[in-house]
Amino acid sequence: MFGTDIGIDLGTATVLIYVKNKGIVLREPSVVAVDLDTGKILAVGYEAKNMVGRTPGSITSVRPLRDGVIADYTMTEAMLHHFMRRVQRGFSRFFRNRVMICVPSGATDVERRAVLEAAVEVGAKEAYLIEEPMAAAIGANLNVEEPRGKMVVDIGGGTTDIAVISLGGIVVSKSLRIGGDRFDEGIMRYLRKQYSLAIGEQTAENLKIMIGTCLQEEEETVMVLKGRDLVQGLPRQIEVSSASVSMAIGEMVQALIDGVRNVLELTPPELSADIIDRGIVLTGGGSLLRGLPDLITRHTGINCFTADDPMECVALGTGKALAEIDKLQALGRSGILVNKRKGRRRKF
Repeated sequence: MFGTDIGIDLGTATVLIYVKNKGIVLREPSVVAVDLDTGKILAVGYEAKNMVGRTPGSITSVRPLRDGVIADYTMTEAMLHHFMRRVQRGFSRFFRNRVMICVPSGATDVERRAVLEAAVEVGAKEAYLIEEPMAAAIGANLNVEEPRGKMVVDIGGGTTDIAVISLGGIVVSKSLRIGGDRFDEGIMRYLRKQYSLAIGEQTAENLKIMIGTCLQEEEETVMVLKGRDLVQGLPRQIEVSSASVSMAIGEMVQALIDGVRNVLELTPPELSADIIDRGIVLTGGGSLLRGLPDLITRHTGINCFTADDPMECVALGTGKALAEIDKLQALGRSGILVNKRKGRRRKF
C-alpha cells in the first residue's frame, strides 16, 4: 500500500530508473570504482566513470554488466544498492516496492535468475522481468496489444535486440552482442592499426558521439584526437575524419543490418505488410548514430526512424508495464512478463 512502482533499465553502459508519478529520476553510468587492497567501493556512476583510465594501480573501475547481463554479481548488487538509496530519498525507505527490470531477449535462464536475485537483494517486495524490445516498444508509445505488426530495434551499450511484436507478444526476435561498446572497440582497433595511436574507452566514445556516422558524407567533419604513440611511446595528437570513424565501425553496422534482414525474413507475411506501413522503430543510445536510420532504410526498403527520447524508451516501458501488470498478466504473452520473484522481509 505504501510502496511504489520502480522500473529499472539495467544497461551495460547506463542505468536508468523510473519511479511512478515522477518519471526518470536517475541516469548514471553503470561503473563502480573499487579499492583492490581493501575491497571498498569508492565511487559509483559518473564519479566512477571519470576515474576510468586515470587511477593508480590499487584502484580499478569495474563495469559489472557486460553484453546486457550481469558479469560481476557482487558489484552489480552494490551498484543497485547505491542507486536505490539515492532514489528513495524522496519517499519513505521503510516500505518496499515492486520493481521491474529489463533483460535482453536472448538472455539465458541463469542470467535472468541473476537479475531477479539482484532485485530481491536490494529489497524489492516483488521483482519482475521484461524483455528489452517489449519494454522499448511500450516506452515508444506503440500499441503492442493490437493484432498488427511493429518492429523495434533496441541498440544498447552491450546488445542489440531486434523484435517483431503483435498482439502483446514477441513473434520473432534476435539478440546480437553488438552495441555501443563494440563500436568503441572498433574505433580503438582502427586507430591502433591505421595511425599507431592508442586511446582510451572514453576518448573513443567521445569521438563516436561527436563525429561518428554510418554514411560517407560529402562534407567530412574532423576532430583532433590525443593519445599515446605506439611506436615512440610518447603522447601524440592527430586529426581523425568522420570517414575514418565510418570505416572503423562499418563491420559492426553491417552485422546489425544483417540481423534486421534476418528477422524480416522470418516474419510472417501479414506482419511484414504491417511493418511496411508502420516502419521500423529504433530505440537505445546506439540509434543516435548519424545516418543509421537512412542506412537501414536503404538496405531493407522499409522506412526507419528513431523514437522520441530513444535512450529513455526502455526505462519508461518498464514503468508503464508495471503500472498495468495485472492487465499484461491476463494477456499471458511472451516478452511482457517473463518471471516473478517475491522478496524477503528486508529494508533498503
